Amino acid sequence: MSKRIIIIGAGPGGLAAGMLMAAKGYKVDIYEKNERVGGRNAALKIGDFTFDTGPTFLSMLHIVEELFEVAGRKLADYMEPVELDPMYELIFEDQKLVMTRNAEEMKAKIDKDFEGGGEGYERFMKETGRKLEALSPILQTRMDKFSHMIQPKVLKALPELEVNKSLYDVLSRYFKDERLKLAFAFQSKYLGMSPWECPGAFTILSYMEHAYGIYHPIGGVNQLSESMAKVIRELGGKIHTGTGVKKLWLEGRTVKGVDLEDGSCEAADEVIINGDFAHVMTNLVEPGILKKYTPEKLEKKKYSCSTFMIYLGLDKKYDLSHHTIVFAKDYKKNVEEITDSKLLSADPSIYIQNASVTDPTLAPEGKSALYILAPVPNNFSDIGWDNEQQEFRELVLNIIEEKTEFKNLREHIEVEKVLTPFGWEHDYSVYKGATFNLGHQLTQMMIFRPHNEFEELKQCWLVGGGTHPGSGLPTILESARITANGILKKDGNEGIPILPLPQLEGFA
Repeated sequence: MSKRIIIIGAGPGGLAAGMLMAAKGYKVDIYEKNERVGGRNAALKIGDFTFDTGPTFLSMLHIVEELFEVAGRKLADYMEPVELDPMYELIFEDQKLVMTRNAEEMKAKIDKDFEGGGEGYERFMKETGRKLEALSPILQTRMDKFSHMIQPKVLKALPELEVNKSLYDVLSRYFKDERLKLAFAFQSKYLGMSPWECPGAFTILSYMEHAYGIYHPIGGVNQLSESMAKVIRELGGKIHTGTGVKKLWLEGRTVKGVDLEDGSCEAADEVIINGDFAHVMTNLVEPGILKKYTPEKLEKKKYSCSTFMIYLGLDKKYDLSHHTIVFAKDYKKNVEEITDSKLLSADPSIYIQNASVTDPTLAPEGKSALYILAPVPNNFSDIGWDNEQQEFRELVLNIIEEKTEFKNLREHIEVEKVLTPFGWEHDYSVYKGATFNLGHQLTQMMIFRPHNEFEELKQCWLVGGGTHPGSGLPTILESARITANGILKKDGNEGIPILPLPQLEGFA
């Protein structure tokens, strides 16, 4: 097949789409402005230390395995995913809770610490498993037209969206204790949203972890992008790093290719966009072309929160949990400050990844690479990070040393990088620093989200968190499968199979 696909951006969505299209015989060229593949999923190397820039674990590993199988490859030949169990440690004001995938152990732990709450956990797992099974057709197929919404399998799934209930509301059916609700609700932060605003359908996020586990690839989650890039090259595709796209090459409303920053033009039969959606539409399309997604209209959309990042290379190894989450004393207030009032919280929640406890490749022997994240407002706020950065860094480190066993961190720092919402916007081209893209309110989901076959331009497709089905690595990979299938169908070719969810024991 001689058709040429150009992909803008070598993030996980673009790489997955490239791998699938190359496997189907298309000529694939990916243009990536950075020197390294991965985008927010790239490795961040500081001295002798390696960090993941963004995502720090893989869930729903079977999706990755399925995409590699389509390319005629085995994931295990490219990557070494290690399942983490315990999955993570949660630290509340007066209690710690270590979460495990072992259902019997998890139920017993909840019964012991939360006065018989294990029954609710059991019901949650059984009922949410059925919910995920029902919702899978929505997450795995195009939602570009109203006709896609009225397919029987989709209509059957719609009640599971629980449109009139928030994530917190739904979890209140299963759990009485506030801490236990938060233990299954904090995953809404993967979407950059509040549990009190996030649609009830997203109970599937915590279910996915408890049912299918979470994994750390040796070398970091960045190895997902590196592995897909390797397969693309093996299949004859080309990845042009250090080669930015300046504009879409348009004839009328038809995308004919791309204009590169070096002044050259490259033609394509179809163009797939993997850049941050609002950034691309604001910067890569000439003014006056778009009607639905003008800069003015994009500014009025709802966006996720941002994140304040500290990457620390330490001369000490901490034998503590791989993942730790420290909850703010008043979690609801903290979330409202992040998402509604857009204030910098005096008591933030904090996530710590201590991957060196699992993976010796990330730091020299006896040392560790620590990744620290605090959710903060996006750049629609008035926070002046140039002035606030140092004080907020000190606050975050103080809270960690006070509430966890990561003591005396400052004494052991060898290398350090801080990334604020300004950094996300200016260094990583993330619109308003909203690291989890467009919000996932019901008014911005499914048909109301930018379509996989982009509705405003011809021969133009989207992958990544800004299109259907949404943010998070599993859904971003599904967006690549949906877009690849859309192009294959358009060309009259056989599509990529969508397999049922792997069957699990104990939750039927």
